[in-house]
Amino acid sequence: MPQPSTQVVQGASELRLVLGQLVRRLRAEYSFPVAQASVLSRLDREGPQTASALATAEHVRPQSMAQTLAELETAGLIERRPDPVDGRRNQIELTREGRERVREGRGRREDWLAAAIATELSPEEQRTLLAAVPLLQRLCEYRRSEPVSIP
Repeated sequence: MPQPSTQVVQGASELRLVLGQLVRRLRAEYSFPVAQASVLSRLDREGPQTASALATAEHVRPQSMAQTLAELETAGLIERRPDPVDGRRNQIELTREGRERVREGRGRREDWLAAAIATELSPEEQRTLLAAVPLLQRLCEYRRSEPVSIP
């Protein structure tokens, strides 16, 4: 595995900071807490799941997921249905209201980002940014198998 150059290490640090700022700015558009929004978005993207599967996917303790799910259920955004394969378990799924709220929130964040891109970036910068999206997707898929020594 090639060693990253000093320039790449510095660029990675700057990218991490900027992406963190962008994520925080997008989170400001959420209408409910981030943990709840994350669960709702996952259910919208991936469909019904058990509480255990959600806790694993969200990297939280089952007790924390149970609290988040209780709050979402009280708000009428999710419902529990018996698992068709194992009736002892429940599948968590979005209600119609939950699906609408997820899509409204997603639309707000996409509208904000599109407006920021259109307003703050020149047409050439817009093309450069949009061309970088597949590269960022590849970075999201990277799994390091061995430690890297930095020069």
